[in-house]
Amino acid sequence: MIARPKDLPYGEGRLAVVWHKRRWRCRRAGCARESFTEQIAEVPAGARTTGRLRRAVAVAVVAGRSVAEVAVAHWVSWPTVQRAVRAHARLVLGEPAPTPLLGLDETRFGAVRWLRAADGSWLRIEPWETGFVDLRCPRREGGQGLLGQVDGRTAAAVVGWLSERSVAFRDAVRIVAVDPSAPSAAAVRQVLPQARIAVDHFHLVLLANQALTRVRQRVTRELLDRRGRAVDPVWANRRLLLRGRERLSGPALRRMWNGLIDHDPTGQILTAWIAKQQLRRLLHAAARGGHRHEINARLYDFYTWCADADIPELTTLAETIETWWPAVLVFLQTRVTNARTEGFNRQIKHVKRAGYGFRNRTNYRQRVRLHCTRSTRPNTA
Repeated sequence: MIARPKDLPYGEGRLAVVWHKRRWRCRRAGCARESFTEQIAEVPAGARTTGRLRRAVAVAVVAGRSVAEVAVAHWVSWPTVQRAVRAHARLVLGEPAPTPLLGLDETRFGAVRWLRAADGSWLRIEPWETGFVDLRCPRREGGQGLLGQVDGRTAAAVVGWLSERSVAFRDAVRIVAVDPSAPSAAAVRQVLPQARIAVDHFHLVLLANQALTRVRQRVTRELLDRRGRAVDPVWANRRLLLRGRERLSGPALRRMWNGLIDHDPTGQILTAWIAKQQLRRLLHAAARGGHRHEINARLYDFYTWCADADIPELTTLAETIETWWPAVLVFLQTRVTNARTEGFNRQIKHVKRAGYGFRNRTNYRQRVRLHCTRSTRPNTA
């Protein structure tokens, strides 16, 4: 018989593979199989594509291209490419190996949906997923990248994923980097009692900027009885408020400072900006190896400034820092951050954009983990 399996193209044209296969018949009476044809590892029995074509389309999808695009480029169907991706995932992905550094962060799977409840009210459904990342460097320390994902961003979701791992995996974790999320921290304390929780400077400065923005919006509504507009100097300089002091040029600092002095008689916005700089000064002292007494002195200055200001947003910020201070201190001592987890969130969004959304959650997680695992990426050196 003649088989014509599809193969990789040669140049700009398609390559035609013609295989004259011999059929073998069994001479024993009553044989259930009766006959079979020749086969090789690259083209198993019943296969319509070669092994190198299946490997090529799988690598192309792992590199960030959509399944539909790869199928059109190689003259095959969408299911053919998806089966190749699944085979590739079974080959290279397995149970995560133990790691001492673990990162947790949530990412949105899809758009917000509204469902009608039994009583007629509407429920807001936000499809979130929690990702687990090996925070070690892939090149120097053998980091594995994205270890897995689970539905939701609750403590039960985190507990469920960690409980499914082996005892050796759970015992090996020493530090877990999270954002200031009470459910994640509670889950880590429950399943990994020996691990220390770290909250890095990125999320703390983000909280300070959010508090500063809320103060600016509230003061604007109280003074002008409306939202900020482009003609308002405070609104026009809102981007400067979110920058660090060392990143502001002299003219920019004077424009922002004078605008707040002239158009905010309460002085609350400037007070909130100084509080943010106090917090950044505290974090900077630890980043350059500050001593314990220096860290304590700057922490006292921050707390004192927020208490004397008597601004609700700054009080909430100070209380949040006080609540998470043990985790912040772990970051200051170990310098373990969640930056690698945030980077994988960006790659996850790239996969979703390339696929124009996913309906099958299993295919989505396979694609994401293949794309976010260093060992599965093609060698471009």
